Amino acid sequence: MSYFPKGNIFIESMDISKIRLTGEYLTEINLDDLDKKIIEQLCRSSQGSYRQIAKRLGIHPTTLIQRVKNLEEQGIIKGYRANVDYLKLGYEFMAIVHVYVEGDLLEVQRKIKDIKNVVAVFDVTGECDSIAWIACKDREEFSEVIKRMLQMPGVKKTNTYVVLNVIKDPYQFLPDFENKDSFESE
Repeated sequence: MSYFPKGNIFIESMDISKIRLTGEYLTEINLDDLDKKIIEQLCRSSQGSYRQIAKRLGIHPTTLIQRVKNLEEQGIIKGYRANVDYLKLGYEFMAIVHVYVEGDLLEVQRKIKDIKNVVAVFDVTGECDSIAWIACKDREEFSEVIKRMLQMPGVKKTNTYVVLNVIKDPYQFLPDFENKDSFESE
């Protein structure tokens, strides 16, 4: 049995943890072993036909189609997307930006989310109010994005951390359905 919030997170390229943002209450979602295997298989690679994926799981394609449809309707599977190497596409300037807000936090997050170079926006606890992940092709574009954030009404200040290397890409994360209390690395 797992608990997930209903609300939305302002994020473009992945759904990291379905963080409660809108103040709605948690909804209980029951996943059986087959649902968990389907999620794990699709996290590893959603490429291929239903028939190919079903064969890897040892189930009938119709069963897979119905299970995936149910997971989509529950909001657990929110979409499908290629895992793109942004560095190879020229996005050589990446940063994590801590955003400090005075005023309407949700409005600031919505405005930051709409900036084309923003990969993700996180609502967080801690010293800052929100964190943005940005990707830019050159120093000029990088500077413009940071300055645009700073000029937004409600933004008190930002603190920018330039990403030197991505050690673990968010697409490499797989849910651990087997050992809920394990913090050991593989």
